[in-house]
Amino acid sequence: MAMTDILQAPALPAWRDFYEMCKPRVVLLMLLCTLVGMFLATDAWVPMPLIFNCLLGVALVAGSAAALNHLIDATVDQKMARTENRPVAQGRVSTAQGLVFVAITGGLGLVILAVAVNPLTAWLNFAAWLGYGLIYSLYLKRATSQNIVIGGLFGAAPPLFGWTAVTDSVDAGGLLLVLIIFAWTPPHFWALAIDRLEDYKKVDIPMLPITHGVAYTKLHIVLYTVILLVVSVLPFVIGMSNLLYLVSALALGAGFLYWSLVMLYDRNPDAPIETFKYSILYLALLFLALLLDHYLMPVTYA
Repeated sequence: MAMTDILQAPALPAWRDFYEMCKPRVVLLMLLCTLVGMFLATDAWVPMPLIFNCLLGVALVAGSAAALNHLIDATVDQKMARTENRPVAQGRVSTAQGLVFVAITGGLGLVILAVAVNPLTAWLNFAAWLGYGLIYSLYLKRATSQNIVIGGLFGAAPPLFGWTAVTDSVDAGGLLLVLIIFAWTPPHFWALAIDRLEDYKKVDIPMLPITHGVAYTKLHIVLYTVILLVVSVLPFVIGMSNLLYLVSALALGAGFLYWSLVMLYDRNPDAPIETFKYSILYLALLFLALLLDHYLMPVTYA
């Protein structure tokens, strides 16, 4: 499909196309991390209006950044089996329609955060929008094999959004939650990159398995998983969480390490995609463990 076909779309795309552009499954995981960040920031219960406004604002801004990524990567998406049926790549949503959608959702989300939450949380969301929607999508993704490592910082911010929504300040606890997702991102995405190696070769994106080889990438997935395991126990080390979380973090980390080693030693041809799938489950369960630990075994903040 040529670029001119992308620009010529039906006058009224289906709402499902816009919904798909928001990458809802990714955003849902972000919202879980945001919610946990909110609850971990205080010993008290978080007011429901604040929860609603924060999650709505974050969802709209994140969806806007994801939709912008669809627009930027439309020609690349056409060449990859994983993404060839995306709405912009197939011409179901035009560039103009997509830009209007990006502007409305992103602008509305920032206004909600600035007015109903606090300006700091709005500014942090705007910074993440710029980082992922523009810096990563336009430059980093195509500039370096460390694109995921560097760009991962933008995607690691959701728990900090939740933290600042409650505290109106950037504190060590919120930054530690960011660090966990930052360490999680490379092994999570490199596993997918190995599974989709041929796709990335077609579009000449310098993912680590292409620039340095699959064996090198598998080794680094193991190393980053070990780093993640260490980072994930820091909330217990600094007294932010208790034994329930520590046991959960070690058990979940052992599972992640198991799959990374299976992939390293080529024990299972499906190990890359299984590692990728487990990594998503890992992050969701890890943050749920933080939440349960916070209320079942509360830590009193000074």
